[in-house]
Amino acid sequence: MNSRNFERSSEGITFFLAFVSCIPTANWLIDNVGTACVPQGPCLIPVAPGIMAPSGVLMVGLALVLRDLVQRRLGRRWSLIAIAAGALVSAAFAPPSLLFASSAAFLLSELADYAVYTPLQRRGLVRAVFASATAALVIDSIVFLWIAFGSLNFLGGQIIGKAWMVLLALPAVSYLRDRDRRLGILPA
Repeated sequence: MNSRNFERSSEGITFFLAFVSCIPTANWLIDNVGTACVPQGPCLIPVAPGIMAPSGVLMVGLALVLRDLVQRRLGRRWSLIAIAAGALVSAAFAPPSLLFASSAAFLLSELADYAVYTPLQRRGLVRAVFASATAALVIDSIVFLWIAFGSLNFLGGQIIGKAWMVLLALPAVSYLRDRDRRLGILPA
């Protein structure tokens, strides 16, 4: 294996592990970290003036970007393996009250991310990551909130919180794209 392929594979494995670790971290945050914790509900954080969201949104937004990077480095098959692994990890680490909501939202949103990212990736990495993450974060937010809490009360906050993480990650995605071009590293 040449050094460029080794670098691509090493980064892909790192993105894969980071992606899978986002799920238990998000579930833990929802139950344990926030500026306010709702009885029988999530712990909340401010995501914009006057707008609160369950704290796990931060990790979910990051996961959407990491899944795209897994696919870029390791290919579509590994991306689908990451989605399956993430759904299993979500089910294993979710609190019982959030088990189905977390797993269903994760699986549906990540498959939507995959469906949007895959055809767009060759036309522009940053654009593909942004478009796929935007579609997925809306789906994730609606599915999770409705199943977990029977309400869309925090929908705006969920979308804003996840979008913040996606937007904060885009400069790193742009850097990777530019570095790949300089080094001649091709996507998987």
